[in-house]
Amino acid sequence: MQRTEISKYGEFGLIKHLTEKFKISNESTLYGVGDDAAVLDYKEKQVLVTTDLLLEGVHFDLVYVPLKHLGYKAAVVNFSDIYAMNGQPKQITVSLGVSKRFAVEDLEELYAGIALACETYGVDLVGGDTSASLTGLTISITCIGEAEKEKIVYRNGAKLNDLICVSGDLGSAYMGLQLLEREKIVFSANSEAQPDFEGMDYILKRQLKPEARKDVIQALKEKGIVPTAMMDISDGLSSELIHICTQSNVGCRIYEDKIPINYQAVVMADELNMSIVTAALNGGEDYELVFTVSMADYEKIITVEGVGIVGNITKPEFGLQLIGREGEELEMKAQGWNSLK
Repeated sequence: MQRTEISKYGEFGLIKHLTEKFKISNESTLYGVGDDAAVLDYKEKQVLVTTDLLLEGVHFDLVYVPLKHLGYKAAVVNFSDIYAMNGQPKQITVSLGVSKRFAVEDLEELYAGIALACETYGVDLVGGDTSASLTGLTISITCIGEAEKEKIVYRNGAKLNDLICVSGDLGSAYMGLQLLEREKIVFSANSEAQPDFEGMDYILKRQLKPEARKDVIQALKEKGIVPTAMMDISDGLSSELIHICTQSNVGCRIYEDKIPINYQAVVMADELNMSIVTAALNGGEDYELVFTVSMADYEKIITVEGVGIVGNITKPEFGLQLIGREGEELEMKAQGWNSLK
């Protein structure tokens, strides 16, 4: 396989090589890559900005994460933050810290994943930076989006008796990660071993190639529903609900038997002797949406495909309660992903 040293291009030549095939698709992008700054025009819309930093060995493991998948995921998780504000992602900038063990062809794979994400979600790449790194691969992506002022949804708007809704299913990405980690251990003991992924394609995809819920945001718009509070589930359902309830000064009750869980995730949890409910509450990286809607929107929300009602908002003095299958009450705590622990 051909291997081209990064030094052949230099910093600016490398950026040009990696980005020159990206096409502009948004009217708000007046000028993208190629000057000291991108030029954007949002007119009457509100501008949304989010950023994520991904570090090799902390956020991803290249033993089992293909670079194209990594590029796709790195972009999509930023899009998810914009959708969680009820907005639309429009532009991204991508900055890399790269060690000498990476060749130009490696970065082309990474950017192929970013390009696929941009094409799928209608987002423009408009800038970024590259630097040498002594600690492996670092990826920093900033996403810029737009929203109508009156339609932006924050974390702090949940009201008493609001319905708590969740898109998709939870815990699958975490169980996919556990499967990959298990097979990595097997491989480290025997490099001739072949990974056993049979029947587990869904949970692997949820970990390696997650999708942002653009479809849910579009469906809510079509139904005329504006959530009162919303977050994407990056750190785990329990952590996100604690953020919403704390910032909204409310409590909540969610029901264990209402939490959406995929069958493959259940099977994987059983194999590893783990609690799938714990994984669903605390696993993270699902990039589904958790949001609250007014009780008045009940008839509308139950018609939105892929969205389920898992509980309701209560008075703050009632705290955050998980109601078990036998009716028992358990206090929810934030046990989701925290890279600083």
